Amino acid sequence: MKATPAVSPALPRHLQIEITSACNLRCRMCLVRYRPPVNKIQGAMSLELFYRLLDAVPGLNRLTLQGLGEPLLSPHLFEMLREAKRRGIAAGFNTNATVLTPRRAAELVALGVDWVHVSLDAATAATFEAIRDGATFATVSANLRGLWQAKKEAGAQLPWTRVVFVAMRRNLAELPELVRLLSEWGVDELRVQNLSHTFEDTVDDGYAEIRAYTEAESLWRGADRSRADEVFAEATQIAAECGLHLRLPELDERPPSRLPGEPGCSWPWDAAYVTSDGVVQPCCMVMGDDRVALGDLRSQSFEEIWAGARYQEFRRRLAGDDPPDVCRGCALYRGTF
Repeated sequence: MKATPAVSPALPRHLQIEITSACNLRCRMCLVRYRPPVNKIQGAMSLELFYRLLDAVPGLNRLTLQGLGEPLLSPHLFEMLREAKRRGIAAGFNTNATVLTPRRAAELVALGVDWVHVSLDAATAATFEAIRDGATFATVSANLRGLWQAKKEAGAQLPWTRVVFVAMRRNLAELPELVRLLSEWGVDELRVQNLSHTFEDTVDDGYAEIRAYTEAESLWRGADRSRADEVFAEATQIAAECGLHLRLPELDERPPSRLPGEPGCSWPWDAAYVTSDGVVQPCCMVMGDDRVALGDLRSQSFEEIWAGARYQEFRRRLAGDDPPDVCRGCALYRGTF
């Protein structure tokens, strides 16, 4: 029998930090679209908080610098990356690549940033621009190729370049063609994922629009299962022929029954998510610090929060058969992410 995990484990080795809550896009599946815009100066995490957080978790070996905002809008991104590398921490981030200029691409390569993930959810401009409101397909694809060019010119293997494709009913058919394009653009990997959350735990009107969008576009509901299987099979064959790493999501939910004490997700034991304001959340899948907050670094230390009563209760429930409400609609918890 698997032992029940501790409610107060050792400090995490991985942090995901939202270094800015500002974004220049209004993507249809993102909470940012349904909230007031955030100024890029006001939305940036301060360097003081960033350094204090790194000092508080000395055993870090992985640092993800992203959240709801666009990391390249943070005035501190490159200093944060340099500090992570100085401390021997593997670091990277996800970007919409709209402002990933050749100069920035060259600087990321020179810093030895470990990974850069680029959001690209279609193979045509019309579909992409309807999803990533505010972006242009030509700019993003050119900037993605520019990162490859910067790596070639430097003779560098890093940053590992992954494209992230959020699979939905509206873009599913374009996945095979995107595989072909990425194999020509020097991309290392394509990760296909489902929408992250159903938002079924939310009841207020602040989440009504994103909840309705998710309901309309989710593949895991079953109606599109045969179509998705066909597209995934075609994409897999093309990726094998092109030599592109491809990761596909599951379409069947994880069985609700688990071994006694086995949590549906390991995030609250292994890692933590911190918003640009210093609110500590259990993971990056939550979206919205009004849904769950386990502590606030403006008034508490990270160690106090990590070992605190709210975190312990969250872990206890996640390891049992009565998970927190915010976890019930999560694609990672359901095994479909």
